Amino acid sequence: MFKFDDFLERAGQRLLKVPALSWNRSDDDMNAKAQMIDHGKPAKPAAVLVPIILRAEPTVLLTERHKDLSNHAGQISFPGGRIDNDETPLAAALREADEETGIAGSHIDPLGYLDCYLTVTNYLVTPVVATVATDFTTQVQASEVEMIFEVPLEFLMDVKNCQTHVRDWKGIERRYYVYQFGAHHIWGATAGMIRNLHDTLYA
Repeated sequence: MFKFDDFLERAGQRLLKVPALSWNRSDDDMNAKAQMIDHGKPAKPAAVLVPIILRAEPTVLLTERHKDLSNHAGQISFPGGRIDNDETPLAAALREADEETGIAGSHIDPLGYLDCYLTVTNYLVTPVVATVATDFTTQVQASEVEMIFEVPLEFLMDVKNCQTHVRDWKGIERRYYVYQFGAHHIWGATAGMIRNLHDTLYA
């Protein structure tokens, strides 16, 4: 049975205290024969906030990217984006969360960091796990975010809800994680980071 106090205790013990210097998870996980990442290109630093909302039954806040964006249109993601020059991953995650969702840093209490995640688009993403007080008001950044929604943390930390899907890529089978929550199809890097959160705390 999922217990939030246990989750917080594990987070305090097992999350990284400082951002990782290199990646340990990627979009190529589970795909030794179907690699897509070009390791010859320098990775672009980015950060996302993994926002755990402190409701009676805690939830994780996610965004659906605007359908008209040139990259990753309509996909589910954590609030986040590129790290600016001389900006820390934490500062970038808090800034992007404020810009995309309207949740100010004063509502956010960081718990720690997950392993960096390397995407097929050559972003080196630092996930910042944090709790968020419930007295916030969201303000969607309409140019980038189609909608904001929440998924129960217990649902995401139940490994039975993590599916492995397969698709064809240039004649090769490629595998990736999926969490299907109602109409929300959570996959790709976001699903990979959620699975890493589970594995870091419970595996």
